Amino acid sequence: MEYRLLGRSGLKVSAYSFGVMTFGGTPGWSHIGETSGDLARRQIDMCIDHGINLFDTADVYSGGASEELLAQALGAKRKDVLIATKFAGTTGSGPNDRGGSRHHIVSACEASLRRLNTDHIDLYQIHSQDLITPPEETLRALDDLIRAGKVRYIGSSNHSGWTKMRALATSDRLGLNRYVSQQIQYSLMFRDAEDELLPLGVNEGVGALIWGPLASGYLTGKFLHGSGQGTRLVGNGRLEVRDTERARDIVRLLEAMAGERNGATPSQIALNWIARKQGVSSIILGARDVDQLAANLAAANWSLSDEEIARLDAVSALPPRYPYDLQKNFGAERNPWPGLLPPV
Repeated sequence: MEYRLLGRSGLKVSAYSFGVMTFGGTPGWSHIGETSGDLARRQIDMCIDHGINLFDTADVYSGGASEELLAQALGAKRKDVLIATKFAGTTGSGPNDRGGSRHHIVSACEASLRRLNTDHIDLYQIHSQDLITPPEETLRALDDLIRAGKVRYIGSSNHSGWTKMRALATSDRLGLNRYVSQQIQYSLMFRDAEDELLPLGVNEGVGALIWGPLASGYLTGKFLHGSGQGTRLVGNGRLEVRDTERARDIVRLLEAMAGERNGATPSQIALNWIARKQGVSSIILGARDVDQLAANLAAANWSLSDEEIARLDAVSALPPRYPYDLQKNFGAERNPWPGLLPPV
């Protein structure tokens, strides 16, 4: 397993990490996963055996059960790994039971610490941007948690470029701890992060933790061949939106390239494409069963060639959008990261 620095921090994380959103299966979450007990422990042990040192969850996953089950599955191994969790989602019926206020951050952190059965959270992330709470309040509260020893590092998830940059600038102005990471959606299907979020991360020293690397399983190819019933995409009604001709072309190429590499799978090809992109610190894997997990973990054992990357870049290219099309066409010689984005 390769280990990479998380942004500009000195913390090393495994190039592949494991997300336990599938742990729990309480009402409203069962279509995502119902992993618990021995299966949860086996998956965690498999990850650790393969060198994964970062496990990601959130306080809203299965109403907190995901955090509890992660703690149980880790047991005494908790000291050997890094735990990332998130706050800002709705955790109660009160008016202050969500968001990035000091009130909610402190109470959410204490609740997560109890569920995780730990005295500190290695990476504490705001789950989505809060445009009501002043960034100074959110960042000061997080800085206080770091100074109190309850949190080691902080990050964001699902922020737009301008709110991420505003937060970083606020931390710099006030002398507060900065976000060292951004958890973002990125895959061959969804490459929007290349416009702002990935360049921002490279420039500002913010490591990208990638969620949805297989586009909720679409890139495995099972939907192309009609075997995706009972999955998350079908359960949440999003399959028809994603099942475009572009998406099918991507899957067809993944299957062809897997055939060219004996023993490889379309999923492994898709994961390796992300692993070669600048700014990516770790790719968050998810799995319903051990066979799926084992197959995806094998992606860490090899990498794609430049020619293979170029083929995947071409088939998955998005239509150029203003102003990024002009920037790439007329400002290419002023781009300090020529390998980050493909030309238009």
